[in-house]
Amino acid sequence: MAEVLSASQIASYRDTGYLLLESHLSAQIINNIRDEIARFEDESRSLTESNDRLELEDGHSAEHPRVRRIRLPHKISHVMQDLMYSDHILAPARDLLGPDLRLHTSKLNMKSAENGAAIEWHQDYAFYPHTNDDILAIGVIIDDMRSENGPLMVYPGSHKGPVYDHHVDDVFAGAFTPQEVGLNPKDAVELTGPAGSISLHHGRIVHGSAQNTSSHSRRILFYEMMAADAFPIMGSLTSWDGIEDYNTRMLCGKPTLTPRLKDIPIRIPQPQPDVPVSIYEIQKGLKKSGFE
Repeated sequence: MAEVLSASQIASYRDTGYLLLESHLSAQIINNIRDEIARFEDESRSLTESNDRLELEDGHSAEHPRVRRIRLPHKISHVMQDLMYSDHILAPARDLLGPDLRLHTSKLNMKSAENGAAIEWHQDYAFYPHTNDDILAIGVIIDDMRSENGPLMVYPGSHKGPVYDHHVDDVFAGAFTPQEVGLNPKDAVELTGPAGSISLHHGRIVHGSAQNTSSHSRRILFYEMMAADAFPIMGSLTSWDGIEDYNTRMLCGKPTLTPRLKDIPIRIPQPQPDVPVSIYEIQKGLKKSGFE
């Protein structure tokens, strides 16, 4: 029996690779996250370059702080850690992946008003291939998401297709141009909705987001997770400090030592470019933006 999703919602996710649950979270939860963001933005005023907590946008200054990512927010914010372990997040994930879930990572992506950076088209699975693809990301929509402020966009059904080559000149670039692999930009769907909505997208679905051209911020908190029997393949961008540490990432259910294997053609995301480990920096290796 599913916990929160209907049979039609589960079927839709299986078919399209994504789901949007409008107004899933209370206004109080969203306001608590916004307060945490304000705290981190205030912390960033003392920074002149990114650190292991905060990644800065070009043009950042103490007077006008511009943070483009809060790294691993579940480790530095009790508010975002508590939400991650709540049934608000885990119940729909269990309905799609089963009872045993492991965290891959968390991040809070922020697009400042008027020029927040785009994230080029990619598949999460290209960054961290696993033994199977029961992998998804849950996005907590913190600001009303409209076309003009750079919403998450997906190609429905692309999770059933190939894992595309994300390399440029034989170096991992973490992105590709959809037109060059036969995808029609007209087929991409925007995941818009009011603050408090959540999106769920499959680890293999092609997705990205354009620059924020509006006068409003666009902030999304992502929790990326997988079935506990999906194990990372050597060379992926998944940290590994031994099985004991790996099992501390269990979100619910029981860990296993028996990976489940699925036949999925992949390419290891190596060699890495000589840049900081950040999707924004890695994607600078792409020669042409997919949003031009």
